[in-house]
Amino acid sequence: MAKHVFITGASSGLGMALAQAYAQEGCKLGLLGRRHVVLQELAESLPCEAKVYVADVCDRQAVHAAAEDFLQFCGQKIDIVIASAGISVGVLTEELDDFQVSERVMQTNVMGTWATFEPFVSAMKKQRSGTLVGIASVAGIRGLPGAGAYSASKAAVIAYCESLRLEMQPCGVRVVTISPGYVRTAMTEKNPYGMPFILSAPEFAQRAKRAISKGRSYVVIPWPMGVVSRIMRYLPNVIYDRLARNAPRKPRHK
Repeated sequence: MAKHVFITGASSGLGMALAQAYAQEGCKLGLLGRRHVVLQELAESLPCEAKVYVADVCDRQAVHAAAEDFLQFCGQKIDIVIASAGISVGVLTEELDDFQVSERVMQTNVMGTWATFEPFVSAMKKQRSGTLVGIASVAGIRGLPGAGAYSASKAAVIAYCESLRLEMQPCGVRVVTISPGYVRTAMTEKNPYGMPFILSAPEFAQRAKRAISKGRSYVVIPWPMGVVSRIMRYLPNVIYDRLARNAPRKPRHK
């Protein structure tokens, strides 16, 4: 059973739900997010020890400082690191204002995952155990119209975690990639379209926790969305384009 778990994006959505799920096991938690008040309230509500770190995952130095402090808190023993921080907005390439927004999405979702993992790798290699968990998305399996930045960022997370998995295997360190379908969070509540197979955040967290404990290399949650995504992956472009080009789109950023 995991004892020491570090989670980014813990002040909302999937990260908060995962923190609550692991707290039920009595784990010592490191909770990193941007909203201090929310993080503090979360930590105080949990039935376990939890350290709060207020930082943006785009601030690599701050993430490293948090990781180093948590490793000291845990006696240099780390079991699970979950890179859950992420953002999703609608963007269009022809809109010049969307360039910086897309850059922020890529920086948060991709390099934020990298910055979360890198300070823990040496400790995990030394102890020859531990699990690094990247939260991707089914949106990273094929490009979605109006979501170029998000789809590209999550595709990059999937490929990055696969590369890292191969690097870490000889060291006894697992890398788990989780691609959520639709989960009921603040990120999805404004979607102006139906969301099939949608899960509550607590239900997603329980399923994710099971996948992590089993060391699954890659999993889509929920599984029916995994079936859909696998079909979509192998559709010829001419068929996929016909199905997806007029799909409902996430609203552009404000």
